[in-house]
Amino acid sequence: MALGPILETIGSLTERIRDYERQLEIISREHYPQAELLRQVEGVGPLTALTFVLTLEDPSRFAKSRSVGAYLGLVPASDQSGDRDPQRRISKEGDEMLRKLLVGSAQYILGPFAKEDSDLRRHGEKIASRGGKNAKKRAAVAVARKLSVLLHRLWVTGEVYEPLYNAHRRGELAA
Repeated sequence: MALGPILETIGSLTERIRDYERQLEIISREHYPQAELLRQVEGVGPLTALTFVLTLEDPSRFAKSRSVGAYLGLVPASDQSGDRDPQRRISKEGDEMLRKLLVGSAQYILGPFAKEDSDLRRHGEKIASRGGKNAKKRAAVAVARKLSVLLHRLWVTGEVYEPLYNAHRRGELAA
């Protein structure tokens, strides 16, 4: 069978990836317990949580959680001139790896494998439903921005994550 060596290589790589994931779990648990707080959010794995903690270093650097999205380049760039204020692409300032990991987590949250309903998912679906050429991409970036704010907030407060916090607050769910 011609595929035999390829399948063996894939199996070997899969096992190495699992080993690295276990090592990440151990490092995270032993040296960065705050990363566990961030993993409460479905779609945020050990790599994303650890990268978030190591990139931001000190959550008190940001007076407001909303500043984290801008720090990571997840907000539209500004090109204001006179009365013109055109919608631009995200600025892409900050750490590229963390930004990509957050967008990946956002895509998971919006995708078919997410197990639970959440405010993040509802926000992304609302943006995607507007349609347009890049609606799903725009929704993923918007959810990544909200996710960065949420993760910072969880880190600062140490709160337990409630997926439908805003829906409960607005009374959208029956008690």
